Amino acid sequence: MWDGWGPTSGTSEKALQGKAEEMEGDKLMVPPSGDQSSQRSSVSSTGPRAQDVLVYLVDDTVVRLTMDNLPSVTAHEVHRMVLDVLKLPEYALEIFSLWLISPFLEVQLKPKHQPYKVCRQWQELLFRFTGCSVDEIMEDEPSLQFRRNIFFLRRKELQIQDEDVLRLLYEEAKYNVLEGRYPCDPADCDALGGLVCRINLGPYNPEEHTASFLKEKLDCFLPSHLCHRGHKLFASLRKRGGSRLPVSEQGLLRAFREVPEAGACEEHATLLRLYHAYLQKSHELPYYGCAFFFGEIDKPVQGLLHRAGRKAVTVAISLEGVYIIDSKEKYVLLGLRFQELSWDHTFPSEEEHILWLEFDGETEGRQVNKLLKIYSKQAELMSSLIEYCIELNTHARGLDSEPTTAAVPTSDQQPPKIQRQSNVLCSRIQRLATIDYVEEGKEIKRVKPRRTTSFFGRQLSNAPTSYSAVRAAENLEQG
Repeated sequence: MWDGWGPTSGTSEKALQGKAEEMEGDKLMVPPSGDQSSQRSSVSSTGPRAQDVLVYLVDDTVVRLTMDNLPSVTAHEVHRMVLDVLKLPEYALEIFSLWLISPFLEVQLKPKHQPYKVCRQWQELLFRFTGCSVDEIMEDEPSLQFRRNIFFLRRKELQIQDEDVLRLLYEEAKYNVLEGRYPCDPADCDALGGLVCRINLGPYNPEEHTASFLKEKLDCFLPSHLCHRGHKLFASLRKRGGSRLPVSEQGLLRAFREVPEAGACEEHATLLRLYHAYLQKSHELPYYGCAFFFGEIDKPVQGLLHRAGRKAVTVAISLEGVYIIDSKEKYVLLGLRFQELSWDHTFPSEEEHILWLEFDGETEGRQVNKLLKIYSKQAELMSSLIEYCIELNTHARGLDSEPTTAAVPTSDQQPPKIQRQSNVLCSRIQRLATIDYVEEGKEIKRVKPRRTTSFFGRQLSNAPTSYSAVRAAENLEQG
């Protein structure tokens, strides 16, 4: 399998960089990119030898590079050329990575990879890791993009003082919020949108910045899926169902008005403060900086006819844990840190690839272990990334004596819990079709009490854990 995990030097300072290069378990990173609306070729010929390479930023800015002998050029060489053109500092090498992106597939490249050769493998990658039709596979062409390295520690972002680096991080975070890849509660949407207003429009002016003024540009400040105004009846039904709570220009205007001003600061210092504020607020979202994958889960059986079916989900994986997000409704169905789960990837003969997640739960007042099945052609990639992140974090704990670099965040490192009811970050286990059983030989036996050893062998080892995993045979009764 082609190994495509990107550079990992940001995970635990310089010491972890060497470890990442040694590790052989890293795999291709392939999150979905259904929100990309255009296909952009990144390579064009300018002569018998020289070729133009177009590298796209998140805001669609294009960096045009001309190079010879393109097939042998590495991602690291292109990365350095982009840094030179954008005049970014040396440390930006660990913050950003080169990606190949199309409407169907996203790949973060490692420095040693040769983008041209990966492009030549693109149809094979689409066939293996997506459900694209033959026509889609034949017509798809990736673009080369400059984006955040998924292994860069978020806590290090707030130490950055370079305006251009912060702007790129801000633009990417804003893009993910507006496109719904980072689900937010309406109050958080307003707070983030208010900062965007301040950055784009300057200081709040009550005579110019009115509700009607913002209403015309609402999609520029708030997630598009929350801005669409349909029929009032359907809007009220959505609100009654507890999903997609409406946002309005009034909340955005209030948040814009409440953005604090720092007196007579120069524009550079003001922008640094605003970028930091936006990133700090984004860091409260557990899936900030995650790799995203596409999958499906079983729906709970409902109704007299016991209708079921499947629900499309996005699986977000970071250095801290795994989050299952409802792709349509844009909220978290399940969030687990690595010490709260066991996992495995299976591909039975003539069946689909499945990522299994096992975690503690409760059924009818009893504590049980729950199994969640995620159907996805990218299950192998998700399993590999989980294992890779845990190994990186385990190595980081061994190298770093500072408690702030612990791989699995301790309770005092977690973002404060949101107290609002039904916020998007709350797990919705009742909306999952989980299995409260464990397979023992050919028999299916019900879990009686909580167990101590995982049904799956792949779990967080040699580290503190709050997860009580599965133990075979003992404490089981026939279901």
